[in-house]
Amino acid sequence: MKKIAVATEAGNVSGHFGHCQQFHIFDVDMEQNTVLNVVAHDTPGHRAGFLPSFIKGLGVNVIISGGMGGGAIDLFNENGIAVVLGAYGAAQTVVDAYVKGELVSTGSVCEEHANHGNCGGH
Repeated sequence: MKKIAVATEAGNVSGHFGHCQQFHIFDVDMEQNTVLNVVAHDTPGHRAGFLPSFIKGLGVNVIISGGMGGGAIDLFNENGIAVVLGAYGAAQTVVDAYVKGELVSTGSVCEEHANHGNCGGH
């Protein structure tokens, strides 16, 4: 089983990981390509370096978001969590695509964090 976290805003993939409102955590049976369970967790707040550890504590193996800063990517990698970037749309649809092997990370690293939505158009 795999645990996949999706950074979300109103049930859709958040354009920037650090600005998401919630994480939807999907328990997925990868052998059966089936979502077994999904739970929404409110974001406990954005503090540098905190969210990757928080998500690891939830048992997550994969994080999906529209974009993410390089520091967060490094922290997820250090915690053994795969990062998939460039996703958009409904969280459930994105996870379904991931399970089918149809979701490919674009590697959208956000360089600017001054303004929400300022992540290279994602």
